[in-house]
Amino acid sequence: MAAPADIVVHDLTAGYERHPAVHHVSLRWPAGALAAVVGPNGAGKSTLLKCVAGRLRPMHGRIHGVAPAQVAYLPQLSEVDRSFPITVAELVAMGLWHELGPWRRPDAGQRARVAHALAEVGLHGFERRTLDTLSGGQFQRALFARLMLQDAPVVLLDEPFTGVDARTLQELLCVLRRWHEQGRTVIAVLHDLELVRAAFPLATLLARELVVHGPTAAVLTEANLLRARQLQEAFDDTAEVCDLPDPGAVPHAAEASHGH
Repeated sequence: MAAPADIVVHDLTAGYERHPAVHHVSLRWPAGALAAVVGPNGAGKSTLLKCVAGRLRPMHGRIHGVAPAQVAYLPQLSEVDRSFPITVAELVAMGLWHELGPWRRPDAGQRARVAHALAEVGLHGFERRTLDTLSGGQFQRALFARLMLQDAPVVLLDEPFTGVDARTLQELLCVLRRWHEQGRTVIAVLHDLELVRAAFPLATLLARELVVHGPTAAVLTEANLLRARQLQEAFDDTAEVCDLPDPGAVPHAAEASHGH
């Protein structure tokens, strides 16, 4: 695994059909960060993550310090097709794409790594099961096993704990902590603020624009959360991309973001 670099988002505006989902966002995640992205529903959290992952091209601004080849990305569970007729082992082996390419099949050593990754997430013996036989929590475990095999310096997770039971949540949190301890940058979109307070040292609060970014305790204050709700309620979904001056600075906790 290559060492991650700081990820710097500079004056980023992104969205769909010229309607911004996030606008003029500037922030920095230090290399090796364990960070959460939070905010009201529709605040642009997934859009920001897709831009960092290289899955969505920004309308304006830029991102430094990460390339798509350096990212292991887990989309929301609702975006993953579970009807595809493959086994759990075949799904997890997709994490070896960077080694195998489109045509090679895993050799004995790589199959052993697939089995080991499944054991790490509590799915030993599930190799031959098809995806449609898995519960939501089991399927999410399998997706985490696939991420393990990608061996990427940056791991981006969009609502990784949706629909999982308490035991699965704790076990997958342990996986995140191991990635963090290995020096990877781990960024997760989450709704559970108590979980963020307990397990994520850094947080980014969005409401289409950046509200605040920094240490979690300084970000998740009642005042900041209220401001995020107010900004989200006031946002015009039909607005087109605006042309504001470059903010030229990376906001941190307790610094107010600009208006729209």
